[in-house]
Amino acid sequence: MRARPVLLLAVAVAASAAAGRAAHASPLCIKERTPFAFSNDTVKWTMSIAPGAECIQGLRWSYMQIFNVSVVSGPSRGQLAVVGSGFRYSAENQTRGTDKFTLLISGKNGHHAGTSTLEVEVNPQ
Repeated sequence: MRARPVLLLAVAVAASAAAGRAAHASPLCIKERTPFAFSNDTVKWTMSIAPGAECIQGLRWSYMQIFNVSVVSGPSRGQLAVVGSGFRYSAENQTRGTDKFTLLISGKNGHHAGTSTLEVEVNPQ
């Protein structure tokens, strides 16, 4: 029965270490997200981001499933990574002008499965 106190101590140490690291939420970089319908539609979003900052954005609404997110065209100035059913955009430290990227999203909206294209314009703050 000595394993239980050791396990509790390990959990407490891990929780303490995690609490020491500051958690940073992504700022609200996309203010109005127009939903897509998985009907071969194209939706445009606008992002505002400070130089050197990151934007982490989910793509799913509660009533939909996302099967795949792929990059159709990547940004020319920042860095883009698909993360699960969302993306992470990292702006350059010296952002000059706008950037843009396009994602293809496949999924299911209720009973309707299909794809949507998301075009994101990135503006420096």
